[in-house]
Amino acid sequence: MSFLKKIFGAKDKPVVTDYASFWNWFSQNADSFYDIVKQHKDVEEKFLDKVIPVLKQIDESFFSLVGMYDDNTAEMVITADGVIKSIVFAEEIVAAAPELRGWKFTALKPSLGFEMSINMDGYEFNNENLSFISNNLPEYPDEIDITLVHRDHNEKNKNIIGNGSLIYLDNALGELNTALLIDNVSISGPPAEKTELIPISKLSEFLVWREKEFVEKYKAVRYNTENDEYSALEAEDGNGLPILAIIDRALLDWDSKPSHPWMMTIEITYDGKNTNGMPSSDVYEIMNQFEDELMKSLPDSEGYLNLGRETYNGKRTTYFACKEFKQSSKRTRTAISNYKQKLNIEYDIYKDKYWRTMNRYS
Repeated sequence: MSFLKKIFGAKDKPVVTDYASFWNWFSQNADSFYDIVKQHKDVEEKFLDKVIPVLKQIDESFFSLVGMYDDNTAEMVITADGVIKSIVFAEEIVAAAPELRGWKFTALKPSLGFEMSINMDGYEFNNENLSFISNNLPEYPDEIDITLVHRDHNEKNKNIIGNGSLIYLDNALGELNTALLIDNVSISGPPAEKTELIPISKLSEFLVWREKEFVEKYKAVRYNTENDEYSALEAEDGNGLPILAIIDRALLDWDSKPSHPWMMTIEITYDGKNTNGMPSSDVYEIMNQFEDELMKSLPDSEGYLNLGRETYNGKRTTYFACKEFKQSSKRTRTAISNYKQKLNIEYDIYKDKYWRTMNRYS
C-alpha cells in the first residue's frame, strides 16, 4: 500500500513518473471516467481537469480531448497541442495504453476532413467561407506558405477569425499533417486585388502534391561534416560582455538546406555573474561532456547536422539541422535526462527549411 501511495499520491493528486504509472492510475478510474463522458455531465470538471494535470507530469505539452466515439465507446485523444518535440511522446504514451473496456485512445488530433464546420464566438468556419492562397516565395521556393482567407475577416475581428481559422485547419487536416506539411500560415480577408482563391477543400490535394515534389527532390541528399572546419566568431555586447560562437560556415553555404528542414536548439543556462557571462571551468567541462554524448547520438550520417553553438551571458545555445523530428527529440531528451542533476537544459524543435535561425552568422 505504501508503494501505491508513493506512486499515486494523495486522493485526486496522483503522481505519475512514466507511461505505465499513468495508465495504472487511469485504469483504476476508467469506469467512472467512462460514465462521466457517456452522460456528457461536467466532462471538463470531472474528467479533463483531472486527467490533463496528470498527463502534464509526463510531458508539459500534453493535452486531452474526450468524447463518445460511438454509442458504447469513449475516445480520449492525447495531443501535443502543436509542440513538435512532444509529438513522438504523445504517440508513445498512446501505444503503451492497455485494452480497457469501453475506451479508445488516439494519439494526436485526427483529420476530420474539410466537410466539418465549427462555431466560435458567433462565427462559422467551414468550406463555404474559407479558402486559401498559395504564396510563392522566390527566395524560399520549397517553403509551403499559405494564407487562409475567411470571408468575414476584418480589422475588428481578426483575432477571433485568426484563432478560429487555425483551429479549423488543425482539425480538418489533423495535428500531424498540419505540423509536417505546412511551413507558414497567415490569415486575411478577401484580397482587394484580383488573386486566385483556392477552395479550402482542395488544400489536402495541394499539400500532398507539394510534399511529393519535396521528397523526390531531397530524399537522397546527405551531408558529411567530417572535413568541415568550424569558424570561431567573437564579439561584445553594449555592456562589454563577450559573445563567443563556433559555427560550421561551410554548412551555412550549403545549397540543399531544405533536405534538413527541422531546426533543433538546445539551451544550457548557467550562472555567469562572476565570470563575465561565461561558464566556469567546471561547468564548461560538463557542458562539453554533454555535447560529446549528444553528438554521438545524433550523427550526420543519420541526418543530424551540428551547425554550431553560441555562448553568451549565462547561456549556451547549440544548433542542429535535422532530417526528421521524432528520433531527434527522443535522443536529445534521453541525453538531457543523463545530465538533469548537473545542467539546466531545455530544447525546442521547429520547421526552418532555410535555416533562417542562423542568418546572423552568415
